[in-house]
Amino acid sequence: MSQHEDISKVYDLIVIGGGINGAGIAVDAAGRGLKVALLESVDFASGTSSRSSKLVHGGLRYLEYYDFRLVRESLSERERVMKKARHIVWPLRFVMPVVKQSRPAWIVRIGLFFYDHLAPRVTLQGTETVRLSKKTNRMGFREHYDKAFIYSDCWVDDARLVVANLQGAEAEGADILARTPFKNAERDGDNWLVTALDQDSGRTLKLRANVIVNAAGPWAVPIAQSVPGVTTDYSAKLVRGSHIIVPSLYDGDNATMLQIGDGRIVVTMPYENDYTLVGTTDENHPGDPRRVEITDQEQDYLLAAANKFFTRQITADDIHWTYSGVRPLFEEGKSRDDNPTTVTRDYSFKIDQGADGKGAPFLTVLGGKLTTYRRLADHVIEKLKPFLPPDIGPAHTGTSILPGADIGSEGPFAYAETLKLVFPWLPDTLRIRLARTYGSRVEKMLAGVEKLEDLGTVFGGNMTRREVDYLIENEWAASVEDVLWRRTKCGLRFSEDETKALSDYIEKARALTAPKEAAS
Repeated sequence: MSQHEDISKVYDLIVIGGGINGAGIAVDAAGRGLKVALLESVDFASGTSSRSSKLVHGGLRYLEYYDFRLVRESLSERERVMKKARHIVWPLRFVMPVVKQSRPAWIVRIGLFFYDHLAPRVTLQGTETVRLSKKTNRMGFREHYDKAFIYSDCWVDDARLVVANLQGAEAEGADILARTPFKNAERDGDNWLVTALDQDSGRTLKLRANVIVNAAGPWAVPIAQSVPGVTTDYSAKLVRGSHIIVPSLYDGDNATMLQIGDGRIVVTMPYENDYTLVGTTDENHPGDPRRVEITDQEQDYLLAAANKFFTRQITADDIHWTYSGVRPLFEEGKSRDDNPTTVTRDYSFKIDQGADGKGAPFLTVLGGKLTTYRRLADHVIEKLKPFLPPDIGPAHTGTSILPGADIGSEGPFAYAETLKLVFPWLPDTLRIRLARTYGSRVEKMLAGVEKLEDLGTVFGGNMTRREVDYLIENEWAASVEDVLWRRTKCGLRFSEDETKALSDYIEKARALTAPKEAAS
Protein backbone atom coordinates (compact mmCIF):
# COMPACT_ATOMS: atom_id res chain seq x y z
CA MET A 1 0.00 0.00 0.00
CA SER A 2 1.23 3.49 -0.82
CA GLN A 3 1.96 5.64 2.19
CA HIS A 4 -0.55 8.15 0.83
CA GLU A 5 -3.54 5.99 -0.07
CA ASP A 6 -6.74 6.16 1.96
CA ILE A 7 -6.99 3.44 4.55
CA SER A 8 -10.51 2.16 5.02
CA LYS A 9 -10.20 -1.47 6.12
CA VAL A 10 -10.42 -2.71 9.69
CA TYR A 11 -7.12 -4.13 10.88
CA ASP A 12 -6.77 -7.13 13.13
CA LEU A 13 -3.74 -5.46 14.63
CA ILE A 14 -2.21 -1.99 14.70
CA VAL A 15 1.37 -1.91 15.95
CA ILE A 16 2.77 1.33 17.38
CA GLY A 17 6.55 1.53 17.03
CA GLY A 18 8.98 0.75 14.21
CA GLY A 19 11.84 -0.67 16.24
CA ILE A 20 12.86 -4.32 16.38
CA ASN A 21 9.96 -5.46 18.57
CA GLY A 22 7.33 -3.70 16.49
CA ALA A 23 8.87 -5.00 13.26
CA GLY A 24 9.04 -8.53 14.62
CA ILE A 25 5.41 -8.45 15.74
CA ALA A 26 4.31 -7.09 12.35
CA VAL A 27 6.03 -9.81 10.31
CA ASP A 28 4.81 -12.55 12.65
CA ALA A 29 1.20 -11.35 12.54
CA ALA A 30 1.12 -10.64 8.80
CA GLY A 31 2.66 -14.03 8.05
CA ARG A 32 -0.23 -15.67 9.92
CA GLY A 33 -2.74 -14.01 7.63
CA LEU A 34 -3.70 -11.11 9.90
CA LYS A 35 -4.42 -7.61 8.58
CA VAL A 36 -1.68 -5.45 10.07
CA ALA A 37 -0.66 -1.80 10.07
CA LEU A 38 2.49 -0.46 11.72
CA LEU A 39 2.93 3.19 12.70
CA GLU A 40 6.36 4.75 13.18
CA SER A 41 6.64 8.39 14.18
CA VAL A 42 10.04 9.08 12.58
CA ASP A 43 12.22 6.54 10.78
CA PHE A 44 12.39 2.83 11.44
CA ALA A 45 15.01 1.90 14.03
CA SER A 46 15.58 5.59 14.72
CA GLY A 47 15.58 4.98 18.48
CA THR A 48 17.05 2.17 20.54
CA SER A 49 17.13 -0.39 17.73
CA SER A 50 19.91 1.33 15.76
CA ARG A 51 21.96 2.23 18.84
CA SER A 52 22.68 -1.16 20.33
CA SER A 53 25.98 -2.96 20.83
CA LYS A 54 25.37 -4.77 17.49
CA LEU A 55 25.16 -8.21 19.11
CA VAL A 56 22.91 -11.22 18.84
CA HIS A 57 24.06 -12.95 22.00
CA GLY A 58 23.07 -15.20 24.86
CA GLY A 59 23.93 -12.66 27.52
CA LEU A 60 26.91 -14.18 29.31
CA ARG A 61 26.88 -11.62 32.11
CA TYR A 62 23.20 -12.29 32.89
CA LEU A 63 24.29 -15.62 34.39
CA GLU A 64 25.72 -13.66 37.32
CA TYR A 65 22.17 -12.57 38.15
CA TYR A 66 20.74 -16.10 37.69
CA ASP A 67 18.69 -15.10 34.63
CA PHE A 68 18.93 -18.68 33.34
CA ARG A 69 15.57 -18.56 31.54
CA LEU A 70 16.57 -15.42 29.65
CA VAL A 71 20.02 -16.79 28.79
CA ARG A 72 18.60 -20.11 27.59
CA GLU A 73 16.02 -18.37 25.41
CA SER A 74 18.64 -15.94 24.10
CA LEU A 75 21.04 -18.73 23.19
CA SER A 76 18.30 -20.58 21.31
CA GLU A 77 17.27 -17.42 19.50
CA ARG A 78 20.88 -16.64 18.62
CA GLU A 79 20.96 -19.70 16.35
CA ARG A 80 17.56 -18.94 14.84
CA VAL A 81 18.25 -15.29 14.11
CA MET A 82 21.59 -16.16 12.52
CA LYS A 83 19.78 -18.49 10.10
CA LYS A 84 16.92 -16.04 9.49
CA ALA A 85 19.21 -13.15 8.59
CA ARG A 86 22.57 -14.66 7.70
CA HIS A 87 23.39 -11.72 5.40
CA ILE A 88 23.50 -9.32 8.39
CA VAL A 89 24.20 -11.71 11.29
CA TRP A 90 27.39 -13.74 11.47
CA PRO A 91 29.55 -15.53 14.06
CA LEU A 92 32.02 -13.57 16.13
CA ARG A 93 34.68 -14.99 18.44
CA PHE A 94 35.16 -13.11 21.72
CA VAL A 95 38.47 -13.04 23.58
CA MET A 96 38.01 -12.61 27.34
CA PRO A 97 41.26 -12.09 29.27
CA VAL A 98 41.30 -13.41 32.81
CA VAL A 99 41.32 -10.60 35.38
CA LYS A 100 41.70 -12.18 38.82
CA GLN A 101 40.66 -9.00 40.61
CA SER A 102 37.29 -9.10 38.84
CA ARG A 103 36.36 -12.78 38.54
CA PRO A 104 38.56 -15.85 39.18
CA ALA A 105 39.25 -17.96 36.11
CA TRP A 106 37.36 -20.96 37.51
CA ILE A 107 34.19 -18.88 37.97
CA VAL A 108 34.42 -17.59 34.39
CA ARG A 109 35.00 -21.12 33.09
CA ILE A 110 31.91 -22.44 34.89
CA GLY A 111 29.87 -19.60 33.41
CA LEU A 112 31.16 -20.38 29.93
CA PHE A 113 30.34 -24.08 30.41
CA PHE A 114 26.72 -23.12 31.07
CA TYR A 115 26.88 -20.72 28.12
CA ASP A 116 27.95 -23.56 25.84
CA HIS A 117 25.33 -26.03 27.10
CA LEU A 118 22.17 -24.24 28.24
CA ALA A 119 20.76 -24.50 24.71
CA PRO A 120 21.68 -26.52 21.60
CA ARG A 121 24.67 -25.04 19.78
CA VAL A 122 24.65 -26.17 16.15
CA THR A 123 26.70 -23.63 14.21
CA LEU A 124 28.91 -21.78 16.65
CA GLN A 125 32.21 -22.95 18.09
CA GLY A 126 32.51 -23.75 21.78
CA THR A 127 34.80 -22.19 24.35
CA GLU A 128 38.56 -22.64 24.31
CA THR A 129 41.36 -21.51 26.62
CA VAL A 130 44.43 -19.74 25.19
CA ARG A 131 47.67 -18.12 26.27
CA LEU A 132 47.93 -14.65 24.76
CA SER A 133 51.73 -14.84 24.95
CA LYS A 134 51.58 -17.57 22.29
CA LYS A 135 49.39 -15.54 19.93
CA THR A 136 50.62 -13.14 17.24
CA ASN A 137 51.18 -9.72 18.83
CA ARG A 138 49.35 -11.03 21.90
CA MET A 139 46.11 -10.32 19.97
CA GLY A 140 46.67 -6.65 20.77
CA PHE A 141 46.60 -7.04 24.56
CA ARG A 142 49.11 -5.54 26.98
CA GLU A 143 51.76 -7.88 28.36
CA HIS A 144 50.31 -8.40 31.84
CA TYR A 145 47.29 -10.25 30.36
CA ASP A 146 48.09 -13.83 29.47
CA LYS A 147 45.37 -16.41 30.07
CA ALA A 148 42.14 -15.85 28.16
CA PHE A 149 38.96 -17.64 27.17
CA ILE A 150 37.55 -17.49 23.65
CA TYR A 151 33.83 -18.07 23.12
CA SER A 152 31.21 -17.38 20.44
CA ASP A 153 28.38 -14.92 19.90
CA CYS A 154 27.15 -13.07 16.82
CA TRP A 155 27.47 -9.67 15.18
CA VAL A 156 24.31 -8.03 13.81
CA ASP A 157 23.56 -4.94 11.78
CA ASP A 158 20.76 -3.91 14.13
CA ALA A 159 19.00 -1.28 12.00
CA ARG A 160 19.05 -3.51 8.95
CA LEU A 161 17.52 -6.35 10.96
CA VAL A 162 14.59 -4.02 11.61
CA VAL A 163 14.28 -3.13 7.92
CA ALA A 164 14.45 -6.79 6.86
CA ASN A 165 11.60 -7.68 9.22
CA LEU A 166 9.53 -4.77 7.90
CA GLN A 167 10.19 -5.85 4.32
CA GLY A 168 9.01 -9.31 5.28
CA ALA A 169 5.86 -7.89 6.88
CA GLU A 170 5.12 -5.76 3.82
CA ALA A 171 5.58 -8.77 1.55
CA GLU A 172 2.91 -10.53 3.62
CA GLY A 173 0.48 -7.64 3.10
CA ALA A 174 1.12 -5.41 6.11
CA ASP A 175 0.80 -1.64 5.73
CA ILE A 176 4.10 -0.17 6.93
CA LEU A 177 3.87 3.57 7.61
CA ALA A 178 6.98 5.62 8.33
CA ARG A 179 6.82 9.21 9.56
CA THR A 180 3.26 8.55 10.77
CA PRO A 181 3.09 9.22 14.51
CA PHE A 182 0.29 7.78 16.60
CA LYS A 183 -1.83 10.62 17.97
CA ASN A 184 -4.61 9.02 19.99
CA ALA A 185 -7.02 6.11 20.23
CA GLU A 186 -10.44 5.49 21.70
CA ARG A 187 -12.52 2.39 22.12
CA ASP A 188 -15.50 2.27 19.78
CA GLY A 189 -17.56 -0.83 20.47
CA ASP A 190 -15.37 -3.88 19.94
CA ASN A 191 -12.77 -1.90 17.98
CA TRP A 192 -10.25 0.83 18.42
CA LEU A 193 -10.50 4.06 16.46
CA VAL A 194 -6.91 5.20 15.98
CA THR A 195 -5.77 8.63 14.81
CA ALA A 196 -2.35 9.10 13.22
CA LEU A 197 -0.67 11.85 11.21
CA ASP A 198 0.93 11.20 7.84
CA GLN A 199 3.74 13.75 8.04
CA ASP A 200 4.62 13.39 4.35
CA SER A 201 1.20 14.61 3.20
CA GLY A 202 0.02 16.40 6.34
CA ARG A 203 -3.12 14.27 6.28
CA THR A 204 -4.80 12.89 9.40
CA LEU A 205 -5.48 9.16 9.18
CA LYS A 206 -8.37 7.40 10.89
CA LEU A 207 -7.75 3.68 11.32
CA ARG A 208 -9.81 0.91 12.89
CA ALA A 209 -8.37 -2.13 14.61
CA ASN A 210 -9.46 -4.99 16.82
CA VAL A 211 -6.24 -4.84 18.84
CA ILE A 212 -3.51 -2.26 19.49
CA VAL A 213 0.02 -3.41 20.30
CA ASN A 214 2.12 -0.68 21.87
CA ALA A 215 5.75 -1.55 21.07
CA ALA A 216 7.14 1.98 21.23
CA GLY A 217 10.17 1.17 23.35
CA PRO A 218 11.16 4.12 25.56
CA TRP A 219 7.87 5.82 24.65
CA ALA A 220 5.63 2.83 25.42
CA VAL A 221 4.59 3.94 28.90
CA PRO A 222 3.86 7.59 27.91
CA ILE A 223 1.81 6.37 24.94
CA ALA A 224 -0.20 4.00 27.13
CA GLN A 225 -0.78 6.84 29.61
CA SER A 226 -2.11 9.05 26.81
CA VAL A 227 -4.90 6.65 25.80
CA PRO A 228 -8.21 7.24 27.61
CA GLY A 229 -9.38 4.24 29.57
CA VAL A 230 -6.00 2.46 29.64
CA THR A 231 -4.66 1.82 33.14
CA THR A 232 -0.89 2.16 33.57
CA ASP A 233 0.15 0.89 36.98
CA TYR A 234 3.64 0.11 35.70
CA SER A 235 6.76 1.92 34.59
CA ALA A 236 9.98 1.32 32.70
CA LYS A 237 13.51 2.15 33.76
CA LEU A 238 15.33 4.07 31.02
CA VAL A 239 19.00 3.11 30.85
CA ARG A 240 21.46 4.85 28.53
CA GLY A 241 24.11 2.85 26.74
CA SER A 242 26.87 4.77 24.95
CA HIS A 243 29.54 3.66 22.48
CA ILE A 244 32.61 5.18 20.87
CA ILE A 245 34.12 4.39 17.46
CA VAL A 246 37.91 4.69 17.23
CA PRO A 247 40.62 3.58 14.76
CA SER A 248 41.28 -0.16 14.99
CA LEU A 249 42.75 -1.11 18.36
CA TYR A 250 44.08 -4.47 17.19
CA ASP A 251 44.48 -6.65 14.12
CA GLY A 252 42.18 -9.52 13.30
CA ASP A 253 38.43 -10.02 13.25
CA ASN A 254 37.79 -11.11 16.84
CA ALA A 255 35.83 -9.17 19.43
CA THR A 256 36.79 -8.87 23.09
CA MET A 257 34.98 -9.00 26.42
CA LEU A 258 36.80 -6.84 28.97
CA GLN A 259 36.24 -7.21 32.71
CA ILE A 260 36.47 -3.77 34.27
CA GLY A 261 37.44 -3.17 37.88
CA ASP A 262 33.94 -2.04 38.88
CA GLY A 263 32.52 -5.45 37.95
CA ARG A 264 31.05 -4.25 34.68
CA ILE A 265 31.84 -5.47 31.19
CA VAL A 266 33.02 -3.51 28.13
CA VAL A 267 32.97 -5.04 24.66
CA THR A 268 35.13 -4.15 21.66
CA MET A 269 34.45 -5.28 18.09
CA PRO A 270 35.86 -4.67 14.62
CA TYR A 271 33.65 -2.05 12.99
CA GLU A 272 33.33 -1.16 9.32
CA ASN A 273 36.80 -2.50 8.44
CA ASP A 274 38.93 0.36 9.76
CA TYR A 275 37.50 0.96 13.22
CA THR A 276 36.83 -0.57 16.61
CA LEU A 277 33.53 -0.18 18.46
CA VAL A 278 33.90 0.20 22.24
CA GLY A 279 30.88 -0.03 24.56
CA THR A 280 28.66 -0.01 26.40
CA THR A 281 27.89 2.03 29.45
CA ASP A 282 24.86 1.58 31.72
CA GLU A 283 23.56 4.85 33.13
CA ASN A 284 20.10 5.85 34.30
CA HIS A 285 18.57 8.28 31.80
CA PRO A 286 15.96 10.57 33.35
CA GLY A 287 15.59 12.83 30.31
CA ASP A 288 13.94 12.77 26.88
CA PRO A 289 14.75 9.50 25.03
CA ARG A 290 15.06 11.52 21.80
CA ARG A 291 17.79 13.66 23.33
CA VAL A 292 20.44 11.20 24.30
CA GLU A 293 24.17 11.78 23.93
CA ILE A 294 27.30 10.36 25.46
CA THR A 295 28.54 12.27 28.50
CA ASP A 296 32.16 13.21 29.15
CA GLN A 297 32.15 10.76 32.05
CA GLU A 298 30.98 7.89 29.83
CA GLN A 299 33.53 8.78 27.15
CA ASP A 300 36.36 8.80 29.69
CA TYR A 301 35.15 5.49 31.11
CA LEU A 302 35.27 3.76 27.72
CA LEU A 303 38.65 5.25 26.81
CA ALA A 304 40.09 4.11 30.14
CA ALA A 305 38.68 0.61 29.65
CA ALA A 306 40.32 0.26 26.24
CA ASN A 307 43.63 1.71 27.41
CA LYS A 308 43.73 -0.66 30.39
CA PHE A 309 43.78 -3.69 28.09
CA PHE A 310 45.28 -2.77 24.72
CA THR A 311 48.77 -1.85 23.60
CA ARG A 312 47.44 0.83 21.25
CA GLN A 313 46.50 3.73 23.48
CA ILE A 314 43.76 6.20 22.54
CA THR A 315 42.56 9.64 23.61
CA ALA A 316 39.43 11.67 23.01
CA ASP A 317 41.04 13.01 19.83
CA ASP A 318 40.90 9.48 18.36
CA ILE A 319 37.12 9.21 18.67
CA HIS A 320 35.64 9.22 15.18
CA TRP A 321 31.99 8.90 16.15
CA THR A 322 29.81 8.24 19.18
CA TYR A 323 26.27 7.03 19.57
CA SER A 324 23.97 6.50 22.54
CA GLY A 325 20.66 4.74 22.94
CA VAL A 326 18.08 4.39 25.69
CA ARG A 327 16.98 0.90 26.66
CA PRO A 328 13.54 0.66 28.29
CA LEU A 329 13.99 -2.02 30.96
CA PHE A 330 11.23 -3.51 33.06
CA GLU A 331 11.39 -5.32 36.37
CA GLU A 332 8.50 -6.58 38.48
CA GLY A 333 8.60 -5.54 42.12
CA LYS A 334 11.77 -4.33 43.80
CA SER A 335 14.93 -4.20 41.67
CA ARG A 336 18.07 -6.04 42.71
CA ASP A 337 19.74 -2.74 43.62
CA ASP A 338 19.97 0.76 42.25
CA ASN A 339 22.53 -0.27 39.63
CA PRO A 340 21.09 -0.09 36.08
CA THR A 341 23.50 -2.84 35.01
CA THR A 342 21.62 -5.38 37.12
CA VAL A 343 18.12 -4.65 35.78
CA THR A 344 16.82 -7.64 33.83
CA ARG A 345 16.75 -7.53 30.03
CA ASP A 346 13.71 -9.82 30.03
CA TYR A 347 10.35 -8.66 28.71
CA SER A 348 6.79 -8.41 29.98
CA PHE A 349 3.36 -7.61 28.53
CA LYS A 350 0.50 -5.61 30.01
CA ILE A 351 -3.00 -6.05 28.53
CA ASP A 352 -5.74 -3.54 29.25
CA GLN A 353 -9.41 -4.14 28.36
CA GLY A 354 -10.94 -1.15 30.04
CA ALA A 355 -12.65 -0.76 33.39
CA ASP A 356 -15.08 -3.63 32.79
CA GLY A 357 -12.39 -5.96 31.47
CA LYS A 358 -14.35 -6.58 28.28
CA GLY A 359 -13.18 -3.82 25.93
CA ALA A 360 -10.90 -3.95 22.90
CA PRO A 361 -7.43 -5.00 24.09
CA PHE A 362 -4.43 -2.69 24.32
CA LEU A 363 -1.18 -4.61 24.83
CA THR A 364 1.99 -2.81 25.92
CA VAL A 365 5.41 -4.42 25.46
CA LEU A 366 7.91 -3.67 28.22
CA GLY A 367 11.61 -4.52 28.19
CA GLY A 368 13.23 -7.04 25.90
CA LYS A 369 16.50 -7.30 24.02
CA LEU A 370 17.44 -7.42 20.35
CA THR A 371 18.31 -11.12 20.38
CA THR A 372 14.91 -12.29 21.62
CA TYR A 373 12.74 -10.06 19.43
CA ARG A 374 11.38 -13.01 17.41
CA ARG A 375 10.36 -14.97 20.49
CA LEU A 376 8.84 -11.86 22.03
CA ALA A 377 6.73 -11.36 18.91
CA ASP A 378 5.62 -14.99 18.96
CA HIS A 379 4.59 -14.60 22.61
CA VAL A 380 2.62 -11.43 21.77
CA ILE A 381 0.56 -13.21 19.12
CA GLU A 382 -0.04 -16.20 21.39
CA LYS A 383 -1.15 -13.84 24.17
CA LEU A 384 -3.57 -12.11 21.81
CA LYS A 385 -5.08 -15.24 20.22
CA PRO A 386 -8.36 -14.95 22.17
CA PHE A 387 -8.92 -11.58 20.50
CA LEU A 388 -7.87 -12.54 16.97
CA PRO A 389 -9.72 -14.37 14.16
CA PRO A 390 -10.07 -18.11 14.85
CA ASP A 391 -8.49 -19.03 11.51
CA ILE A 392 -5.16 -17.39 12.34
CA GLY A 393 -2.23 -19.19 10.73
CA PRO A 394 0.44 -21.14 12.61
CA ALA A 395 3.69 -19.75 13.96
CA HIS A 396 6.23 -19.45 11.15
CA THR A 397 9.11 -17.16 12.09
CA GLY A 398 11.17 -19.91 13.72
CA THR A 399 11.90 -21.48 10.35
CA SER A 400 11.35 -18.75 7.74
CA ILE A 401 14.12 -16.44 6.55
CA LEU A 402 14.01 -12.70 6.04
CA PRO A 403 14.27 -10.84 2.72
CA GLY A 404 17.89 -10.78 1.58
CA ALA A 405 18.93 -13.86 3.57
CA ASP A 406 18.73 -16.38 0.70
CA ILE A 407 22.47 -16.23 0.08
CA GLY A 408 23.46 -19.82 0.84
CA SER A 409 24.74 -21.28 4.08
CA GLU A 410 28.25 -19.82 3.99
CA GLY A 411 27.32 -16.26 4.90
CA PRO A 412 27.72 -12.81 3.32
CA PHE A 413 31.43 -12.91 2.61
CA ALA A 414 31.13 -16.12 0.59
CA TYR A 415 28.08 -14.65 -1.14
CA ALA A 416 30.15 -11.60 -2.05
CA GLU A 417 32.48 -13.92 -3.94
CA THR A 418 29.58 -15.31 -5.99
CA LEU A 419 28.60 -11.78 -6.97
CA LYS A 420 31.85 -11.57 -8.94
CA LEU A 421 30.28 -13.87 -11.52
CA VAL A 422 27.24 -11.63 -11.97
CA PHE A 423 28.86 -8.21 -11.53
CA PRO A 424 32.57 -8.68 -12.32
CA TRP A 425 33.03 -4.92 -12.72
CA LEU A 426 32.16 -4.16 -9.07
CA PRO A 427 35.19 -3.06 -7.00
CA ASP A 428 35.90 -5.50 -4.18
CA THR A 429 35.21 -3.08 -1.33
CA LEU A 430 31.86 -2.05 -2.79
CA ARG A 431 30.88 -5.62 -3.65
CA ILE A 432 31.58 -6.84 -0.10
CA ARG A 433 29.78 -3.90 1.50
CA LEU A 434 26.69 -4.40 -0.64
CA ALA A 435 26.64 -8.15 0.04
CA ARG A 436 26.78 -7.78 3.81
CA THR A 437 24.30 -4.91 3.80
CA TYR A 438 21.58 -6.08 1.41
CA GLY A 439 22.26 -9.78 0.92
CA SER A 440 20.48 -11.13 -2.15
CA ARG A 441 18.51 -7.88 -2.50
CA VAL A 442 21.63 -6.38 -4.06
CA GLU A 443 20.70 -8.26 -7.23
CA LYS A 444 17.48 -6.28 -7.38
CA MET A 445 19.37 -3.06 -6.76
CA LEU A 446 21.81 -3.73 -9.60
CA ALA A 447 19.40 -5.30 -12.08
CA GLY A 448 20.18 -4.09 -15.59
CA VAL A 449 23.46 -2.42 -14.61
CA GLU A 450 26.33 -3.46 -16.87
CA LYS A 451 29.23 -1.25 -15.79
CA LEU A 452 30.39 0.82 -12.86
CA GLU A 453 29.55 4.13 -14.52
CA ASP A 454 25.88 3.08 -14.71
CA LEU A 455 25.65 3.38 -10.92
CA GLY A 456 25.66 7.15 -11.29
CA THR A 457 27.04 9.87 -9.06
CA VAL A 458 29.36 8.82 -6.25
CA PHE A 459 28.23 10.92 -3.29
CA GLY A 460 31.02 9.89 -0.94
CA GLY A 461 32.95 6.77 0.04
CA ASN A 462 31.55 4.26 -2.45
CA MET A 463 27.87 5.21 -2.15
CA THR A 464 26.30 5.81 -5.55
CA ARG A 465 23.10 7.31 -6.84
CA ARG A 466 21.81 3.83 -7.70
CA GLU A 467 22.05 2.75 -4.07
CA VAL A 468 20.45 5.94 -2.76
CA ASP A 469 17.55 5.64 -5.20
CA TYR A 470 17.07 2.04 -4.12
CA LEU A 471 16.90 3.05 -0.46
CA ILE A 472 14.35 5.78 -1.15
CA GLU A 473 12.17 3.54 -3.31
CA ASN A 474 12.45 0.26 -1.40
CA GLU A 475 13.46 0.95 2.20
CA TRP A 476 11.47 4.01 3.29
CA ALA A 477 14.59 6.22 3.48
CA ALA A 478 13.69 9.90 3.56
CA SER A 479 16.69 11.77 4.98
CA VAL A 480 20.45 11.79 4.88
CA GLU A 481 20.48 10.33 8.41
CA ASP A 482 18.30 7.44 7.27
CA VAL A 483 20.72 6.65 4.44
CA LEU A 484 24.10 7.26 6.09
CA TRP A 485 23.53 6.06 9.65
CA ARG A 486 20.68 3.54 9.64
CA ARG A 487 20.38 1.84 6.24
CA THR A 488 24.19 1.96 6.05
CA LYS A 489 27.10 3.26 8.10
CA CYS A 490 28.62 5.13 5.17
CA GLY A 491 28.43 8.32 7.20
CA LEU A 492 31.75 7.31 8.74
CA ARG A 493 33.40 8.14 5.42
CA PHE A 494 31.44 11.23 4.38
CA SER A 495 32.70 14.79 4.67
CA GLU A 496 30.38 17.66 5.62
CA ASP A 497 30.21 18.83 2.01
CA GLU A 498 29.43 15.32 0.76
CA THR A 499 26.73 14.93 3.40
CA LYS A 500 25.16 18.24 2.36
CA ALA A 501 25.18 17.26 -1.33
CA LEU A 502 23.55 13.91 -0.56
CA SER A 503 20.95 15.58 1.64
CA ASP A 504 20.05 17.97 -1.18
CA TYR A 505 19.72 15.07 -3.61
CA ILE A 506 17.45 13.08 -1.29
CA GLU A 507 15.23 16.11 -0.76
CA LYS A 508 14.87 16.65 -4.51
CA ALA A 509 14.33 12.95 -5.25
CA ARG A 510 11.60 12.67 -2.64
CA ALA A 511 9.92 15.85 -3.88
CA LEU A 512 9.37 14.12 -7.22
CA THR A 513 7.34 11.37 -5.54
CA ALA A 514 5.60 13.43 -2.85
CA PRO A 515 1.78 13.71 -2.92
CA LYS A 516 0.66 16.67 -4.99
CA GLU A 517 -1.86 17.87 -2.40
CA ALA A 518 -2.29 17.50 1.31
CA ALA A 519 -5.77 16.58 2.41
CA SER A 520 -7.60 19.15 4.44
